Amino acid sequence: MAAHVLRLRLDLLLGALRGDARHVTRTVVGTVAFLALVAVVCVGALGLRDAPDDVARAVTVLGGAAVTLAFLVAPLAAGVADPLDPRRFAVFGADPLRLAGAILLASLISVPVLALAAIAVCLVILWDAHGAPTGVAVLAVVLGSAICILLGKLSLALAGLFRSRRPRELTGVFLVGVLVVVVPVVGFLASLQWRGRVPAAVEKAVDILAVTPLGAAFAVPPLAVDDAALAPLTVAGVTVLVLGALWLWLVRRLLTTTPRPRPTRVRGGLGWFALTPGTPAGAIAARSLTYWSRDARYIANVVIVPVAALITVVPLLLVGVPADIVALVPVPIMALFFGWLAHNDLAYDSTALWMHVAGAVRGAADRVGRLVPVSLVAVPLLAVAIPVAVRLHGTPEILPAMIGVCASLFLCGLGLSSISSAAAPYPVSRPGDSPFQQPQRTGGGLTQGLVLVGAVVLSAPAMWFAWLALTEDPTEARTALWAGTGVGAFVLIVGILLGGWIFERGSGRLMEFAESV
Repeated sequence: MAAHVLRLRLDLLLGALRGDARHVTRTVVGTVAFLALVAVVCVGALGLRDAPDDVARAVTVLGGAAVTLAFLVAPLAAGVADPLDPRRFAVFGADPLRLAGAILLASLISVPVLALAAIAVCLVILWDAHGAPTGVAVLAVVLGSAICILLGKLSLALAGLFRSRRPRELTGVFLVGVLVVVVPVVGFLASLQWRGRVPAAVEKAVDILAVTPLGAAFAVPPLAVDDAALAPLTVAGVTVLVLGALWLWLVRRLLTTTPRPRPTRVRGGLGWFALTPGTPAGAIAARSLTYWSRDARYIANVVIVPVAALITVVPLLLVGVPADIVALVPVPIMALFFGWLAHNDLAYDSTALWMHVAGAVRGAADRVGRLVPVSLVAVPLLAVAIPVAVRLHGTPEILPAMIGVCASLFLCGLGLSSISSAAAPYPVSRPGDSPFQQPQRTGGGLTQGLVLVGAVVLSAPAMWFAWLALTEDPTEARTALWAGTGVGAFVLIVGILLGGWIFERGSGRLMEFAESV
């Protein structure tokens, strides 16, 4: 069994180099680029041999956790099919235990695993230079590599079970968030060799990762020097056993079950149309709510806003900004991006825009109806996030200022978005396509930037008074509240009216745009 599966794996690897010239070129270029990245990582790891012990520990634990997370998330995000899917061997009556072991053995012959092996060798050399026992270092990389391979196989098997695109799209959003987190962290880690110290926030993160399945194996050798490696070693060993048991159970499950057809759901009633007012704006709001609750393009946009806001905490903490100040940053960013989401909402309609034009819908009604879904998502979320941020900051007196700043950013963003979506729509992914599959376009970037910058500029008075309330006079918080809500409401009303006028005057142009994308 094992020999047969190994031959199949080798044939699959060689088969990737067959086909037309374009396919072979993409494969070779992608592989070379990946190996070049691995070479950079190996050189960086070997360059830490002369670094302080705490710096080497921080880099290896954080980097190892990132690699482990990549093995888990990448197959789900890519949605690729496993060439060694256990279900393909069901017709041969193979023993689940032997098949599970053979597939794991064959999985060792792959570019990611070979790259992982090269990194593991460099880590052994690094830890040996810092005084860790060679046997402990080898055991650690074996456990870490086993966790990565098992997570990769489990992730590939689960990716094959996802029939719809939505789980993959949400995982893709998470992957984007992870990559955005890695960018500032990698930049910081690159500068650690020059600073020669690890900030307290990073040290705490390393201590937490050292007792989690993601970073436990990579924390064993540094701690072995001080005889404190028992906890991470136990976590890593238990993780391997649990993942191995899950892999065996999953293989047995895939070999002995067949997928059941999905039952057809019959929806009764009018849905959102029964909850919204019987007006043009209400009908448009109901249709928009239906899209926002089912279309992966809208779902991806909503999910990524809180992720992007929370990600800003990482670089701010790393550069030494006080934690009480950092606690106030994510919520205004969320308000800004929630207001910005509707800046190209009309383009997502595709050819459905004709219903609005043929029904002679007033432009203001169209503008108002399209703002309902994002408002229903943003307002409750901001209502919860603002008090939490103020609580983390520790000064209740600034609550009105936070409300004013967030209201101004959100309402100004909605007002400007109501204008831009009618005045300058640009092509987006079609209905049913991946939100990450953007079409080629020659414009659109200027519109996005103008809405973001415009919302920030119009919110400058509220942010100025909020800063005064934070640093000098807490009584300025109420001034920030009234300035933010007043300016935001004014911009929202003007944006709806002006955007509605542009919608009515340019209906023919908008229909031509909808038919051409």
